[in-house]
Amino acid sequence: MSDVAKFGGPTFPLFVPADRPDRFAKACLAGTDSVIIDVEDAVPPDSKVAVRRIPEGALPKERTVKLFLRVNGVETPWYRDDVAFARAMQFDGVILPKTETAAQVIALRKALDPGRIVIALVETVTGMAALSEIARAADQLAFGSIDFAEDMGCSHTRQALLPIRSQIVLAARLAGRPAPIDGVTTTVSDAAIIADDSLHSSEMGFAGKLLIHPRQIIPARGAFRPNADDLDWAARVVAAAGDGATLAIDGAMVDAPIVARARRILARERALA
Repeated sequence: MSDVAKFGGPTFPLFVPADRPDRFAKACLAGTDSVIIDVEDAVPPDSKVAVRRIPEGALPKERTVKLFLRVNGVETPWYRDDVAFARAMQFDGVILPKTETAAQVIALRKALDPGRIVIALVETVTGMAALSEIARAADQLAFGSIDFAEDMGCSHTRQALLPIRSQIVLAARLAGRPAPIDGVTTTVSDAAIIADDSLHSSEMGFAGKLLIHPRQIIPARGAFRPNADDLDWAARVVAAAGDGATLAIDGAMVDAPIVARARRILARERALA
């Protein structure tokens, strides 16, 4: 398994409100790798049925990015029809909000065509309690940090959510799944904040970040790219480790785990280049 396949990503899914079909094609051309048509948080209750009638041609016929549908939660009256809509429109996959059990993921997978991707959005304390089972059932985890902080009754800060983020990354790794996707940054105009949040996500072991505006794409992608010093170091380590022997680079011993890290850095740069 390649380093990119093992650790996942980088991926930057961009949310688009389902009641704005005029933005669908633009979002697909914005420079990200995947787009999420959102019928949950982005659509008021009295419009949730109507948005399933997406105008013909709103979704691009030739897809250059993956298209996901974020359905309404399992316990809502709209969920079943949302899933049927996702199947009928041949979305690449479904984002399941407020995932709380593996059984919910398994039932969703059975309702979709074979090969469709299920991303479990963990954003409640109940979901966290079943995290290991959810990670094994889903194709990938994502963290709904804002909803989780509200449900937990804690501040939406890095310090407060540090152990939660670590648990999510660890659960994905133990389940043999790609690294998870981190939650959104609410500001859309301050590139420095977006980049800093994304760098924190990358350092924690996430494989990407959920985005809510096209202006977030460039700073988020840039933060996940290795810097020049890391790339130089990684290239020298990989070049010197051809025979597999332990060696020293910049006065530090280099053995197999260090070489693996160097290869992962180079793989991420290739994926984002």
